Amino acid sequence: MSAVAPIVLIATYFVLAANSVPKFDVEPSCQAATAAASLPGRDSAACQRDEQDARSTLQKDWNKYSGQDQTRCADFVAVGGAPSYVELLTCLEMAKEAKDVREKSKSETVGRGH
Repeated sequence: MSAVAPIVLIATYFVLAANSVPKFDVEPSCQAATAAASLPGRDSAACQRDEQDARSTLQKDWNKYSGQDQTRCADFVAVGGAPSYVELLTCLEMAKEAKDVREKSKSETVGRGH
């Protein structure tokens, strides 16, 4: 029985670790955004603030998103370039909104003779 305890503890650790906001190095993302931006005031510092604000929002609201969406969006923003908390937050919000619209649509059509 005692051999099972370490396995349970390790499995619990990985579940908890997977259920938290991923850690991104946003410096490359901000450098690329700053180089491409032509808007006044959109420098690296502004980008860093936006990224930190998005990360704070994600930390506060992380559990309101499904695990499937968390994984899918985290994988999506990490592909093809520097990951971004702003992009992760946008992906999660869009996924949640799409799910809400689908559920609302289903509930509105239940009972109708279509």
